[in-house]
Amino acid sequence: MAQEAVPLLTPYKMGKFELSHRVVLAPLTRQRSYGFVAQPHAAVYYSQRATKGGFLISEAAGVSDTAQGYPGTPGIWTKEQVEAWKPIVKAVHDKGAVFFCQIWHAGRVSNNGFQPGGKDPISSTDRAVGSVVQYDDTVSVYTTPRRLRADELPQMVDDFRLAARNAIEAGFDGVEIHAAHGYFLEQFMKDSVNDRMDEYGGSIENRCRFPLEVVKAVVDEIGADRVGIRLSPHVNFMDCWDSNPEALGLYSVHALDKIGLLFCHMVEPRMAIVEGHQKLQHGLRPFREAFKGTFIAAGGYDREEGNKAVDSGYTDLVAYGRLFLANPDLPRRFLIDAPLNYYDRMTFFTPDPVVGYTDYPFLDSTA
Repeated sequence: MAQEAVPLLTPYKMGKFELSHRVVLAPLTRQRSYGFVAQPHAAVYYSQRATKGGFLISEAAGVSDTAQGYPGTPGIWTKEQVEAWKPIVKAVHDKGAVFFCQIWHAGRVSNNGFQPGGKDPISSTDRAVGSVVQYDDTVSVYTTPRRLRADELPQMVDDFRLAARNAIEAGFDGVEIHAAHGYFLEQFMKDSVNDRMDEYGGSIENRCRFPLEVVKAVVDEIGADRVGIRLSPHVNFMDCWDSNPEALGLYSVHALDKIGLLFCHMVEPRMAIVEGHQKLQHGLRPFREAFKGTFIAAGGYDREEGNKAVDSGYTDLVAYGRLFLANPDLPRRFLIDAPLNYYDRMTFFTPDPVVGYTDYPFLDSTA
């Protein structure tokens, strides 16, 4: 009997990168980088999930000392941080995988405790994020940010540019610019947050001006063939939403396509409950049709939905977060339709270097 076709496990050429399958490790903050420096146990974690011809995107790495908003997140703005990433990248490359570094700035999703000198975090606005109840019922409180002046934005652009250069020095194959989920760049893009009256506020074109300046600077530094971006126009995370998400997304994607980015990585709008079950809502088709490079879809996909999305041409690649976190051999499990490990939400962000991090069993493990 012929084996079932598995679209997710078919080869794909992403620019100059020859991928053996279409299952992407999504960027996942794990909060195990002590002192904002990536640690040796990250080499185990990422190499466990690396396969020959696979594509991995790292957890978000801060672009400057003002970029952090959570404990235990890595940076890539100092020499020490770059050196710490090198053996991690090598461990992934030794498995034959492609590895991109996600670069970010948290913006107003921060507080004085994460900022140099205890200063206020920075943003497009001076309005704070509301308190957020976390998965473990703790409450995160965010400091009222300082609104950046227009003449300060070129330095922020340069921070992203230098972070991209550092990522290449660390050995990464490229970078993904984080412009999603209510963080710094999206705080400029969405009109629920951006209340500016200057050339960086108001119209969609103005709100996208600064993020596009960042993209162009990174492209100028390392080349468009090594740059991707993550967007979430429909997502309302961290009090960050837009009154016309489709228009915002289409404007962004068309502008990025003209720049020639390698890939556009977008998050689905939401999960809906249909007849008592979660059902993925597919809302990315207009953006996929507008972007001519590689398109990556993310947000609640399982094996069945991922195969359908690839087979129908809805997306080129599918990024998996929680399933890949809990199943280091996820592509193999998808290939043979094997049972999956359940993820433990309570260990997503603990600082333990093993538990909930590198101890999820492989199919051939007796653990």
